[in-house]
Amino acid sequence: MLWGGQTVSEMGTQVSVLALPLVAVVVLHASPFQVGLLAAAETSAYLLVALPAGAIVDRVAKRRLMIWCDLALCLVIGSVPLAHAFGALTLAQLYAVALVSGVFAVFFSVAYQSYLPVLLDRDQLMDGNGKLAASRSVAQIAGPSLGAGLVTLVGAATTMAADAFSFAVSAASLTAIRTREPRPSRAEAGPRPTLRSQIGEGLAYVARDPILRNSVAFNGTANFFVIMVETLGPVFLIRTLHLSPGLVGLLLALGAVGGVAGGVAARFLARKVGSARISWIAMTVLSLPGLLIPLAGHGWWVLLFGFGWISWTFASTVAGISLTTYRQAACPPDMLGRVSAAARWINWGTLPLGGLAGGALATALGVQTTLWIAVVGGCCAGLWLFFSPLRGMRDIPLGMPEPEPVGRS
Repeated sequence: MLWGGQTVSEMGTQVSVLALPLVAVVVLHASPFQVGLLAAAETSAYLLVALPAGAIVDRVAKRRLMIWCDLALCLVIGSVPLAHAFGALTLAQLYAVALVSGVFAVFFSVAYQSYLPVLLDRDQLMDGNGKLAASRSVAQIAGPSLGAGLVTLVGAATTMAADAFSFAVSAASLTAIRTREPRPSRAEAGPRPTLRSQIGEGLAYVARDPILRNSVAFNGTANFFVIMVETLGPVFLIRTLHLSPGLVGLLLALGAVGGVAGGVAARFLARKVGSARISWIAMTVLSLPGLLIPLAGHGWWVLLFGFGWISWTFASTVAGISLTTYRQAACPPDMLGRVSAAARWINWGTLPLGGLAGGALATALGVQTTLWIAVVGGCCAGLWLFFSPLRGMRDIPLGMPEPEPVGRS
């Protein structure tokens, strides 16, 4: 039920990944900076609420929270096609929808990472994360393709109704799960810990664990630069290469092939090469064809954009599965929400900064030059994994070792 519902929901989300910036660019004629501001609004929730979200997730039933988030996202995303139908859609509403939907998505994402170990044993987590990652990548292929067709048929704004419907499907699938969820643990005596102290515990755990510390630094750096490509890619393809919105969707879908391959191959590569080794090899070697993205041109040369995306999605999916599995297996269950939220606060908190930086740089230097900055920075992010304890290991440990003590420096 979780796997099926998330596959549908991810597909709807990928429809909006294409449709939302197209609404801004095609319907509301937004500038590159305004498109960057839209991306920043959508991702700023990770900076604003990720840390308290982790503490709250550890206190409540995760499945119920995820259902309420799905229903709220259905209503918020659904307001875009409704406003467009009445001729009342504005950029201000798009910013508000991006920000509010981002808040609910943060709570869902943190609860989702903490809920998977409820359904699976520890030795099943690598396989479960691989299946979910593969489904996410399938959605990245099917979603933009579906979105491209819908954009051509009914327009970008109306297409977002598909994403609203997908959240309703996700809520229904979660409702159908009957596995009992353990009650959140409470101390037997004494006052309940404050949100501030619990947030501090999550951050301290990430800071003490050398693998977690370097993995969040890698993800934060990579996301800062990748969001520039995701934000400015459609602008580059439409305004520089003069592709139609439908072709843009198909090209983005082609790039997601790497994610499917990465999700399918992750377990095999972890077994043959080592789960620790493949994480840094993927992001320092296999991601290098991403440098081809700004070289895309007219005619068949546009496929360089898709090929660059294939390499990035493959490499990031393989590395991400190993690193997520380590966090889920090594972290104490009663702290997993806080630790996941602390990691995501850093991992995803750089997204709004990257969106704003991308929009500002594109305005000052041009879209294609900014894409060059983004792909070089993204390819260098894997150095965080290379210069970490992972380089000296074959496999990522899946026990629950005590993190190294914090020293003064």
